[in-house]
Parts: sequence; C-alpha cells; structure tokens
Amino acid sequence: MNIHLEITIFVVLISATNFVPISLASVVSTGDFNKDFFITWAPTHINTSADGKATSLKLDQESGAAFASNSMFLFGQIDMQIKLIPDYSAGTVVAFYLSSDQPNRDEIDFEFLGNVTGQPYILQTNVYADGFDDREERVYLWFDPTKDFHTYSILWNIYQIVFMVDWVPIRVYRNHADKGVAFPRRQPMSIKASIWNGDNWATRGGKDKIDWSKGPFIASFRNYKIDACVWTGNPRFCRAASTTNWWNKDSFNTLTWKQRRLFKWVRKYHLIYDYCQDNKRFNNTLPMECSLPKY
Repeated sequence: MNIHLEITIFVVLISATNFVPISLASVVSTGDFNKDFFITWAPTHINTSADGKATSLKLDQESGAAFASNSMFLFGQIDMQIKLIPDYSAGTVVAFYLSSDQPNRDEIDFEFLGNVTGQPYILQTNVYADGFDDREERVYLWFDPTKDFHTYSILWNIYQIVFMVDWVPIRVYRNHADKGVAFPRRQPMSIKASIWNGDNWATRGGKDKIDWSKGPFIASFRNYKIDACVWTGNPRFCRAASTTNWWNKDSFNTLTWKQRRLFKWVRKYHLIYDYCQDNKRFNNTLPMECSLPKY
C-alpha cells in the first residue's frame, strides 16, 4: 500500500476513535480571535476577519507581529489551523506555542522555519522546563504547508506532551519527573503565536537571509480549539482526571498502537535533527530523558 495512502487511512481511524474526544464542559474557546486573544505586538500587522474566525500575522521591514490568549491554562489540548508563508520565506520564523512567561519559564514550541522556494519547510519543536531548553527536534513536513491550512496540536497532560500535525504524532516528551527529568507541570501557560525575523539562524544556519523584496510575509490562522483547564490558582483541579479533564485519564497516558505506528513513520522518514542524537553538542553526555522511554 502507498505509504501516504496508509497514513491517510490511519489519520481517519484516529479521528474516528476517542483520541480527540469532544467534552463540552471543557471546551473554553469561543472560536473568536477577538474574544479569546489579544494583540501583544504590532496591531497594524495583524488582520482579523470581521467575524473573528480567522486572523493573519504580517512580517515586513518595519515589524513582525504577535498575539496571546486572554486566559492561562494548566494541561489540555490546543489545536490551531495554520497556513504558512508561501514561496520564498527564508529567514522568517512563524511560532505557535505555550509559554508561562516566568524567569524559569516552561514553554512548548512549534516553530516553522522559512525556506527558499522549492525546498521543504522545516518544523522545529522545543520544550522548556524550569527555564532550560536545548531540546530541539526538526522534521521535514511531508506536504506543502503553504498551499492550505493544516492542524497543529499540542496535547499536554500529567503523563506526556504530544506534538501533532493533522493528528499525526511527530514528537513525544514524556513526564519522567520521578527520575529527575524536568517536565512542565506546575506553571500555567498562555497560548501564543508570532512571526518574526530569524534570519541569523532560521534557514541553513543563517546562510539564507530574508529577501524583503519578496514581502510582506503573511501567515494565517483559523479554526482553533482550546480544550484545556483554565488556570484559577488551584493546580489540583487541573491535575485531576475527570470528565472535564479528559486528557488526564489513564487512556491518554501514552500513545495508542496506531499513533505509535505513525510516530515511527515520522521518525524514520522525516526526522532531520534530534538533540538526543547530538553527542557532539552535549560532549557525549546526553540529557537523561534521551535514555528513557517515550511511551
């Protein structure tokens, strides 16, 4: 069977199972960017539709742009449909992430690194825990993310963090706090998105710069879903497993066999960098989590 057809079939199967359940009690998003988010950088570079269902961020020589959620959350699942910068986008960075904004911050990142026309887009993920990062992984996307919208999701619960692209798990960061590995579990985080100039590192290590004559550079966002525990100051409520906090149930403590097969496919054919394989960077002393199971 053609591998892409097989992946499509598995995605349909995943969607049909309880992997992404609908729990009306825990859905906190209105679907309106004007109500759920506020502009944190350059209002003139953000364009939101009249009904609030879609928004876009613009980067030019004057400025980038960013927005953030009004609420903060501790565990849950966040989905965002994104359409990336078309054609030449070298040097640009589009980010969709969670962040606690504390000095010892926790952060869960999707970063889309711009490319030269015709080259595949690189998706970088990263995890900050207790202020430390250096946990980058990179994959080539198996489709053109500039032609249409695709869904990028973060499942964050007491057991694991799962990064997903169109419901395909591309990365798992497991909670091994009991073994001394830092894991984001105490600090509430807000949802953020931004577009900015990263041409000192983003494309081929900074060799390919932004060509401002190709701008403005625009990334579009729509159809988000926030199914998460709203922070009210009581972490026990957010850590509990309940009908509302479905993500903390035992059935979500690891990947299913279908998700594991998809995950292995991504790792085999699309992974281009994993910090856990970079012995030179860590002087042959890899971080502890690199020797521990992902599921």
